[in-house]
Amino acid sequence: MANKLLLLTRKNEIYRELITQSNLPNLVILNNESDSIIEADIWFAEPALAAPLISQAKNLRWLQSTFAGVDKLVMPTLRRDYLLTNIKGIFGPLMSEYLFGYLLAHQREHLKYKQQQQQKNWLPGGYRTLQGQNILLLGTGSIAQHIAATAKHFGMTVTGINRLGTATYGFDRVDSIDNLAQHLSQADVVASILPNTPDTDNILNQQNLSLLKPEAIICNLGRGNVLDLDALTGQLNQTPNQQAILDVFSQEPLPKTHPIWSCANAIITPHIAAPSFPEQIVALFSSNYQLWQNQQPLNFIVDFDKGY
Repeated sequence: MANKLLLLTRKNEIYRELITQSNLPNLVILNNESDSIIEADIWFAEPALAAPLISQAKNLRWLQSTFAGVDKLVMPTLRRDYLLTNIKGIFGPLMSEYLFGYLLAHQREHLKYKQQQQQKNWLPGGYRTLQGQNILLLGTGSIAQHIAATAKHFGMTVTGINRLGTATYGFDRVDSIDNLAQHLSQADVVASILPNTPDTDNILNQQNLSLLKPEAIICNLGRGNVLDLDALTGQLNQTPNQQAILDVFSQEPLPKTHPIWSCANAIITPHIAAPSFPEQIVALFSSNYQLWQNQQPLNFIVDFDKGY
């Protein structure tokens, strides 16, 4: 019997063409009609688009998210009687490029030399390096593991924080999230790749932010809910040698009225650190579909209770 697939993304036609080209056996891609929500047993969907319709999915057995973050689908009020898988393994290189691009530019003072070039000034500055610095990664999943490997390449010491303090390959040490405060004061760079869960909400609050070194760099790459943006704004204004690199926010787009826009020591980007490429997502879905066809366990199954 054929599986019936519903596409629920902002790039439906692109995904329809790519999945069709994959020649997946016993798979029918349904049209964009309201009846398809009821008819489909597999959804290929963006969480924010799927969540309002999930209660109508009478035949849903498996939902493949096109995003890594699935917090919109794991809310306690929504149904959980289906398999939910997300995207992993493709964002680590992109996140590393983003993070270390900014870290290296800061360390080597790219902006200052560009300004001096415009003024035709030849003024060598102080030399700074990532070698020997301590980076604290909040999260130790696949993205954090890739960032850790890149950090080790630059000679950094890497500490990881996860829920239980579970040892993870590639980190010099790993501790539990309960002990976060004692590591913040030792870090030269703090980068959050945490998911959006009740345990991570507002974890970088005013109290924890106050523990950072006077010249620390804080980066939020995962989910906006982990960071108290108002508290960070006040701290950046009071601690001009600290730097913030921010790609995700609790409210997106970031309101134009928020004072963080005016912080000279903040870099704000519009959630572009690790864009997903349709070809990669379809490749992951195709691999999972073959497992589905063979009645084997799928890759990247989400635990509804944990939220990831």
